[in-house]
Amino acid sequence: MTVASAPAVATRSAARDRWYPLAARTALPLALLLWLLSLRLVAPLDRMGDLGLLQVLPPLYWVAVLLLTVGFGLALYDRRVAPGWLAGYVLGLVAVIHATPALLYPTLRYAWAWKHLAVIDAMLRHDGSVPHAGVLDIYNQWPGFFMLNGLLQRAAGLHSLLGLASWTPALVNALLLGPLLLLYRSVTRDRKLVWGAAWIFYACSWVGQDYFSPQAFAFLLYVVVLALVFRQLSVRPESPERGWAPTRLLLVLVLEAAIASSHQLTPLMLVSVLLVLSLPRRNRRVTLPPLAGAVALMLLWDLTAARPYITANLSSFGTALLTPDGNAVSGLAGLGAAAPGQVLLAWIDRGLSATVFLLALLCLVRRPWVRRTGLPLAMFAPLPLLAANSYGGEMIFRVYLFALPATAFLIAALALQPGPRPRLRALGALGLVLTLLCGLFFGYYGKEKMNHFTTAEVDAARYVTDSAPPGSVIVALTANVPGFYQHYDQHVLVQLSQEAPQDTALLVRDPLAGLRLAVDQTGPGVPAYLILSRGQQAECYLTGVLPADTMARLQTEVQATPGFAEVYRNPDAVVYRFVPSADGAR
Repeated sequence: MTVASAPAVATRSAARDRWYPLAARTALPLALLLWLLSLRLVAPLDRMGDLGLLQVLPPLYWVAVLLLTVGFGLALYDRRVAPGWLAGYVLGLVAVIHATPALLYPTLRYAWAWKHLAVIDAMLRHDGSVPHAGVLDIYNQWPGFFMLNGLLQRAAGLHSLLGLASWTPALVNALLLGPLLLLYRSVTRDRKLVWGAAWIFYACSWVGQDYFSPQAFAFLLYVVVLALVFRQLSVRPESPERGWAPTRLLLVLVLEAAIASSHQLTPLMLVSVLLVLSLPRRNRRVTLPPLAGAVALMLLWDLTAARPYITANLSSFGTALLTPDGNAVSGLAGLGAAAPGQVLLAWIDRGLSATVFLLALLCLVRRPWVRRTGLPLAMFAPLPLLAANSYGGEMIFRVYLFALPATAFLIAALALQPGPRPRLRALGALGLVLTLLCGLFFGYYGKEKMNHFTTAEVDAARYVTDSAPPGSVIVALTANVPGFYQHYDQHVLVQLSQEAPQDTALLVRDPLAGLRLAVDQTGPGVPAYLILSRGQQAECYLTGVLPADTMARLQTEVQATPGFAEVYRNPDAVVYRFVPSADGAR
C-alpha cells in the first residue's frame, strides 16, 4: 500500500480549503434558482390528496431543499464564510417553506386568515367595536391586532390587506430571525450554535400559527420580549448595566401592552416564562420589572375590555382547571374519522414534537453548561398551561410552539458542539436536520388540500356575501369557505358541523332534515343561502368532522326538493336560496 507523501496531503488539504467556501457561496443562489424553477413544474393543485402539497411538488423542489441544507452546513462550519451568507441561507429556508404557497396559490390560503380580514373590514366600517358580532365578539375584546392592521390599511389607502395576508407567513418568519439571533447571542458567542439554532427553529416549526392572525403577531412580540430579557440576563450580575435602562424597559412594556390587547393565550405564556425565569435569585433584578408589567397589563385588560368574555366563560375556566389530564391530551384525540393520510400526518407531527423535546432533554444531560443559560427554564415554562386549559384542543401544540425558541437552541447545542470525529459528527448533524425538515414538510404542507382555495370558491363566497340582504342566513357545512365571515355583522351565519351533537347526528342521518332544523332555529321568513364548495368537501374528507359523503347527499336532496333555487354555480361551488316558513315548509 502506498502512503501519500506530505506534499500531496498538503495539496489536497489546500484544494479542499479553497473548495469549501466556494461551494458554500455557490449553493445558496443555485438552490434558490432550482426552487423557483421547480415551482413551474408543480402538478395541478387539484391533484392534491391526503398528503396535500407533498403530492404535487416536483423532485426538483426537494433537490433545492437538500442543496440549501448542505450549503448551509458548509457555510456554518467554515468561518471564512461571512455571517451574511448564513443569514441568506436561513432566509432562503424561510422563503422555500413559507413563500411557496403564496407563489403557487391564486388566492389567500387558510379560511381563518380570510376571517381575520373580515374582522378588520367590519371594525373599519364601525370605527371600532363591531355590533351583532355573534361568535366573533371575542375579537371586540382583544382588538389590538385588528385595529393596528386597520390603521395600516387606511394609511395605505387600500381596499383590503389581502396581499399582505397572503405573504404574512413568510414575513412573520423572516421578522422572527432578528429576535431569535439576539436571544441565542445572549447565551453564546459560538456562531455555529447561534445560526444552527435558528435553522433548527425553522426546521421544527410545523404548527402553522404564522398566518395572518393575532397569534402570529403576539408570538413575534413574545420572542422579542424574551430576547430582550435574555439580553439583560447576559450582563454580569455585578455590572450596573444589568438593570433595565428606562427606554428599554418602556419598550418591553409597550410590547407587553400590545400582546395583552391582541391575544388571550400569549400574555399567559409570557407571564409563565417570566415567572419561571425569576426562580433563580440572580435573575430577579432583570425579570421582576417585566413580570410585574406583564401581570398588571394582563389583569388590567382582562378586567376591563375583556371582562364580558372572562365573565361569560368563568365557569368553563374553572371546569378546565379541574380536568388537567383531559386538557393535556385533548389535542391528540379524534383521528378515528380522519382520512388515512391525515392519520399518518398526525403521527408524524407527534413524532417530530416528541423528538424535539427528547433531544432537548438529552442536551440537558450531555451538555451541562446549558443548564446555566436560562433556556431550560424557558422550555419548561409553558408546560403548566398544558394542564390548565385545553384551548379548544390546541394547547398541546401552542405549548410546543412557545417552547420552540428554547428547544431549538438545546438541540443545536447537542448536535453542533465540537467533539471527537468532527466529520462524522457533522454528517450526523446534517442527517438530524434533514430528518427534522422532513417532519416539518409533512406537518406544514399535509393539509393543503383543504387550506388552499380556488378563485371559483372565492367568487361563490363573494356572490353570497354581496348578494344576501342584511339579516339573511348564510349556511355552510363547515366554515372552510374563503370569505364566509365577510359582513358577519349583517348576516346570521350557520355552520352545520358546529351545531349541537344531537343536531349534527340528525344531519348525518338525514342531511336535509338537519339543514332544516338548523335554519328553522333562526326564525321563519328570513331568506337563507346555502353554499357548498370544494373546500368544505375536502375538510369533511380529511378531518372527518362530517362523513365524507355528507355534502353530496345534501346536494342531491336539495336539488330534488321544491323551494330550493340554485342561484349560482361554478366548477367548485354551488349556492341555493330558500326561505324557511313557520311550519318548516319551503
